[in-house]
Parts: sequence; C-alpha cells; structure tokens
Amino acid sequence: MTLKAAIIGYGKMGRIRHDAMMRHGGFEVVVACDTAIDPNATIPMTTDPLAVYDYNPDVIICSVPNMMIPDVVCEALARGKHVFSEKPPGRNSSDVRRMQNAESAHAGQVLKFGFNHRVHDAIEEAKKVIDVGTMGDLYFMRGVYGKAGGENYAQNWRNDPALSGGGILIDQGIHMLDLFQMFAGRFTSVQSFVQRKFWTEVPVEDNAFALMKNADGVVASVHSSATQWQHTFRLELYLRNGLISIDGILSASGSYGAEVLTMALNRPDRDGNPSPNPESQEIRFTEDKSWDKEVAEFYDAIAHGKPLRCGTSQQALDVMLLVEAIYAADPEWNAQLKADAQIKAI
Repeated sequence: MTLKAAIIGYGKMGRIRHDAMMRHGGFEVVVACDTAIDPNATIPMTTDPLAVYDYNPDVIICSVPNMMIPDVVCEALARGKHVFSEKPPGRNSSDVRRMQNAESAHAGQVLKFGFNHRVHDAIEEAKKVIDVGTMGDLYFMRGVYGKAGGENYAQNWRNDPALSGGGILIDQGIHMLDLFQMFAGRFTSVQSFVQRKFWTEVPVEDNAFALMKNADGVVASVHSSATQWQHTFRLELYLRNGLISIDGILSASGSYGAEVLTMALNRPDRDGNPSPNPESQEIRFTEDKSWDKEVAEFYDAIAHGKPLRCGTSQQALDVMLLVEAIYAADPEWNAQLKADAQIKAI
C-alpha cells in the first residue's frame, strides 16, 4: 500500500521527513508547500497550503511554525487526511485541545506528533531495561538540554511568544519533559525559575529550571537552556538497584555528539549496603534512526491499524500542560511578562 503524501512546510524538517518517507518506501510525496518555490525541487511545489489538496494526498506532513500548526492540522483532518505534525504541538494547551477535538470529530484519521526523542536507540534501550524490573522502582530523574542560542537568535520567530508560545523551554526543553513523562507519567507538583539572562532583548526565556514530583513521589529536575555554550543532552535515571544515564543525542545538527548509554547495578558491601561507584556498562550509538522509526509507526497506524505508542495527541497535551505549569510556577517570571506587556502597550 502506497500512501500519497503532501508536505506543508518544506524547510529543514519537511525535507528530513521527505527523506525518511522515501527510505521507508510506503509513501509517494506528490507535492510540497512553502513560502517560496525551490527551483531545484524534484516534486511539484506551491505556495498555497490549500493547493496541496488538488493532488488528493492521503496524508499531510505538517512542518510549519508553531502558530500555524493548529490550522494546518485541523484543516487536514476535516478533509479526511491523516496527519503527522512536528512539535511543539502549537503554542499552548488550547491549541492542542483544538486539534484533539478535530481528531475526535474524524475518528478514522491518524494524528501523530513528532516527539522523536522517545524512539532514539539509547532512550528505547533504557526503557526496556527499566520495564524488565530488575533495577527496581524509579526514584528520581535529572535532565539537562541546552544549546548556545543560534544564528539570528533574537530575530528568530521562535522567540516571539505570539508565534511560538515561549522560548527555549517550549522549543527544546519540551523533548526532555516528554521523556520524563514517558518514564514517570504525569507530574502533580511543579516548582520553577524561569529567566532571561543573556538574550535580554527577546521577550522569552533563555533558561528554565524546574523541579517536579508525580503522585508516586518520583522527582525530576530539568534545566533547559539557550546559554549552554557547550551543547548538552544528559538524562539521568536513578532507581533502587542502580542507575541509567544517557549522554549526547544524535541530531540533525550533529552538535550533541553520539548517544552514550551507561548502566550500573548496585553492588552490596559486606553489610548489604550499596557500594559507591559501581562498575558500569557503556553502549554507544552512532546512527540516528528516530526519523525512520516515526515514519514507520505512522505508516503502520494508517495501513495496518496499529495503535500509536509515541506522539499521540494525549501525550502532546500532557507535555504542553507541563510546559504551562512550569511557566506559571514562577511568580517573578509572570510579573516580568506582565511588565513587558504594559510597556508594549504604551
């Protein structure tokens, strides 16, 4: 079964999705839409998002900025198309609920969001080890995910809250929060510090620190940063009988290094207490298969009726609610946003 696909938003991510669909073999990309037509494109192009429907696609790949995602997704679902959308899933939980309502109204259509970190090899291996149960209950998690701003950082649409919904937390930190919830479920208590330290000319945060706890007492701490001059991805999971850590994440930029999964089981001393610095095992991953895994799951959900494990609209809503809770938990940050709004209104 070959699915005809249209890509709305043919920039970096749209082309990554195109390549993944071609490797899969179950898709035929029949048209792409972007703000300008690429004269070197190997497929038909248009600048009108609605014109892609003239090609009668089965699926829509939505790779547009955050503020456009709900319109593209809801339009596609209303026209009876299956949809794969990039993250973040809009700008806020209201955007996600709107898409969920459209999904419910068209129950025969598949809606998947691209939270590809869940299907990185190191993450999947860690989840398998934890699910076996030999390492015992999860006690706490720590996560750091940061980069050094970027070219034209202050001018980028991602730093206009009206277009993006927020700064580095919703743009990049949302991946780490999604992983936290994959391992520990929803969090019921949140404390945070949200700051604008270096990129003071932009109206969004460049650092967010949060401490969360779920109903079972599992605690997680995250630092999402745009001033992490040494690009960093690190996820640590501490369990009753040992630890698992993931350093580095394979990415399109290649700036976070290889994925290194480290596992260690506690070794008891003569009194039965865990000895410090237990012997560890290290596994290195050097190939990013996440794009292909996401496309394969999307295809199987459509062609074979298999349920989605990653990137469901409920997972998208859960993580967006957590993002909003982190923003809301810092009264100083919210006072700063209010002051910014008053200045802008003058």
